[in-house]
Amino acid sequence: MGRYVEWVPVCPEVEAGLGTPREALQLVGNPRRPRLMTVTSKHDHTEAMETMIEERLESLDKLNLSGFVFKKGSPSCGIERVRVYTEKSMPSHSRSGIFAHAFIEKFPLIPVEDEGRLHDSVQRENFIERVFSYRRFQDLMQEGVTRQALIGFHTIHKYLLLSHSQQHYEAMGRLVGQADRYQLKELTGKYGELFMNTLALKATVRKHVNVLHHIMGYFKTRLRTLEKAELLDVIDDYHRGSTPLIVPLTLITHYIRVFDVDYIRDQVYLNPHPKELKPRVGGVHGDREARSHSGGTWRNPYGLSARSGDKAEAAGSPAPRSQTTAVR
Repeated sequence: MGRYVEWVPVCPEVEAGLGTPREALQLVGNPRRPRLMTVTSKHDHTEAMETMIEERLESLDKLNLSGFVFKKGSPSCGIERVRVYTEKSMPSHSRSGIFAHAFIEKFPLIPVEDEGRLHDSVQRENFIERVFSYRRFQDLMQEGVTRQALIGFHTIHKYLLLSHSQQHYEAMGRLVGQADRYQLKELTGKYGELFMNTLALKATVRKHVNVLHHIMGYFKTRLRTLEKAELLDVIDDYHRGSTPLIVPLTLITHYIRVFDVDYIRDQVYLNPHPKELKPRVGGVHGDREARSHSGGTWRNPYGLSARSGDKAEAAGSPAPRSQTTAVR
């Protein structure tokens, strides 16, 4: 992935002045506003961390991030299930880390993920898909969005959105269809939120199969009997879990090219990210659903930008214990 993004390292604990190596840290006290304290000496680093967070988020806001990968389980950067302890060092609740919580609150649309889930191929692809999708939306906004441009953006993302939720796609369609009722800033704000929330939903095998049949409908009458049977067979193989999504997609892409189906050829669903980051997955070895995830930050020649928090392992490169990375 490093070929397509610029990784921006972020280590909240070092940047807060805690240095390396350092004593282990944990969250203590009120789960809604815990203190960041060392485990053995009980030194309180909360104020230093909060000062750093305010300054760092301001600097990250200028970097046009498209994603963020956080360090799993870190008291500063864990996305979820970070333990909060009582004053007597007994685990009481769980939540996100202090920095991760503040980042997600300030940048709710930026895709985020923790390093651990990126080892799962389905989770990883979903995250990559969301990062590149968010980058396309960023580019749309930066190029001077118009109502007509937003309609075009929505059109080319039709089947990608349908693979996540038909209900949400239809809601977005109603919003775009009533574009004249809104000020442009309000319209794009509402659309961007719906767009990213939709992509965060599970893209199931059943939804993918529905999309594949919809796309096939654009050229099925031009297929010979054996060609149609072959395509239906590979879609069914994917549905049963015996072949990955990339197999029917490859055959469909071939026919789109042969029959020069312009509308479908422009659909982002067929190429949601650089082909080198494939295979497209889902439905193989019992892994039948794409789950939502978030992560890292990078800038890439493909036109993507992302950033992440505590540096996690990215693109095969090991990272410091509590460093995260943003993608630009």
